[in-house]
Amino acid sequence: MKKLRRVLLVVVAAFSLFALVGCGNNSNEKTVKVGIMTSDDPIWKPIKKKLAKEGINLKLVEFNDFNQPNQALSQGELDINAFQHIYFLNNWNKTHHTDLVSIGTTIIAPLRVYSPKIKSINDLKDGDKVTIPNDATNEGRALQLLETAGLIKLKKAALPTVKDITKYNKKITITPLDAAQTAHSLNDATAAVVNNTIAASANLPNKEVIYKEKITKKSKEWLNVIATEKKNKDNATYKKVVKAYQSEANAKNIKKQYKGTTLPAWNLKL
Repeated sequence: MKKLRRVLLVVVAAFSLFALVGCGNNSNEKTVKVGIMTSDDPIWKPIKKKLAKEGINLKLVEFNDFNQPNQALSQGELDINAFQHIYFLNNWNKTHHTDLVSIGTTIIAPLRVYSPKIKSINDLKDGDKVTIPNDATNEGRALQLLETAGLIKLKKAALPTVKDITKYNKKITITPLDAAQTAHSLNDATAAVVNNTIAASANLPNKEVIYKEKITKKSKEWLNVIATEKKNKDNATYKKVVKAYQSEANAKNIKKQYKGTTLPAWNLKL
């Protein structure tokens, strides 16, 4: 019996040591909550898997509109987010008195005009309805896109709104909507300017693109970024997330998932 007790004590001690080691490993794991758009899930899941091997638990928090991720970040509900371009970030900080900063570029997603009803933007006629995103930065960007297409003329404004339209070359109706609704508006509208993430979520086909934004030196403000609070800009764990995102494997995945409509931005020379 004494020998049996000794054996049992050794087994229990060994098990306890194993359990303690296991707990120690779990305590070293670092969790990073990252806010993303739902359509970006296929991009982030391989990154999540890769970072898990480095002891980083990437918790993906998904959103369906552009108004929530920065609010969640500034309120401490997220550690980082990845959904916005530089112009949007700067405008958000100014409007909401926040201090969010970029810690790395991700993609660039040229705006596109979609239509299931016409084949070219030149086919728009008087009376046709065109919808655009209504958030401050993307409304201005969409209007500038329509101006380059020759549909309207705008006042010189850093961030134009529909009130800054000085001339309609075609008597179309331009209607600002919540960005998440632009894709669905195509049931009624002739055409819509749709952000790439929204278009992806709605499975809008590339064949329905009738006009798209060109990438030039002026496109720098439209580079998308990973953002965090300024106090965390040098966080070593967050930098590892950026590094994992800016990999060759992810560049290939971006091109695959978005079928070339969205491009990796970290190596672009603008």
